[in-house]
Amino acid sequence: MSGGTARRIAGRVLIVAGSDSGGGAGIQADIKSVTALGGFAMTAVTALTAQNTEGVFGVHEVPTEFIRQQMELVIGDIGVDCVKTGMLHSTAVIETVCDVLEARLPNVPVVVDPVMVAKGGHPLLEPSAMGALKTRLISRAAVLTPNVPEAELLTGMTIRDEDAMRQAAELLLTFGPRAVLLKGGHMSGRDVVDLLASEDGVEAIRGPRIETRHTHGTGCSLASSIACGLAQGLSLTKAIRRARNYVLTAIATAPGWGRGHGPLNHVHTVRPEA
Repeated sequence: MSGGTARRIAGRVLIVAGSDSGGGAGIQADIKSVTALGGFAMTAVTALTAQNTEGVFGVHEVPTEFIRQQMELVIGDIGVDCVKTGMLHSTAVIETVCDVLEARLPNVPVVVDPVMVAKGGHPLLEPSAMGALKTRLISRAAVLTPNVPEAELLTGMTIRDEDAMRQAAELLLTFGPRAVLLKGGHMSGRDVVDLLASEDGVEAIRGPRIETRHTHGTGCSLASSIACGLAQGLSLTKAIRRARNYVLTAIATAPGWGRGHGPLNHVHTVRPEA
């Protein structure tokens, strides 16, 4: 097998997001998810966080020029098949990332996970950055992957049922992304219902709900798993369904570590004996 063929099969994913010192979310979850699904993960770290399963206790911002340098060097040498964005905490960071994407990767799909608030409640997006998030980043997304609280912040709506989710997903489409995957994990009910909205309409994707507190990093893991699928040439629908199955098993087999929201089992696809 030639090197070029191997790279196409692997799928090169550039992850632009914040770091999680606890290893359950952020860049760490992204790298694990992409690797576990056979892709090749690269990173541009936007912020360092001091956190564990109980919350975020500190954030150290990375200078925008260094974020740009990380992206430029990876793009120029290794190449990129898909980009996944996570924590972009300020207008300056969003503008920097979008400038690089538009100049260097205008035709590469971008999976936008609009990280705004940590699971423990710590804000991860400056309020003043909401405008840049909508107009610069979301508008060029191949798929936007908000959860219900994020969708409420983006739309100004109150989302209490599936009908409201559908209205929110359709409204988010007007911001410019080619598709919206509105995740229903925060809603009640025996099943988890995600809505995939695109120009073809709105499709409900249902799956079993697992009652557990060990769900730290599910959003990061799902978005990066979708990005991996797109990088490997899967259709959006197939990439989403594979990613949901991967994350579902990762939740079901979570190791149970930590006193708060524990991490997933990202390596359940790995077979060391092989």
